Amino acid sequence: MTVTYEPRGVCSRLMRIEEENGIIKSVEVVGGCNGNLQGISRLVEGMRVEDAISRMEGIHCGSKGTSCPDQLAQALKQLT
Repeated sequence: MTVTYEPRGVCSRLMRIEEENGIIKSVEVVGGCNGNLQGISRLVEGMRVEDAISRMEGIHCGSKGTSCPDQLAQALKQLT
């Protein structure tokens, strides 16, 4: 299954996630801090969706009430 998500409150503009049998196969993020988001994407590939959500949900970026990892967790929730 593939989900396309438009993050809110962060610099990234679009997230595309491919999942198969509860495992994250690929993550593509458009916009935001390119190097950091490439690193996060590679770290979660191969991870169980639920595990990735529990590790990233609730992370804040500065005074924002969210972050790119938190928004990625929100996107992943659409797969559960």
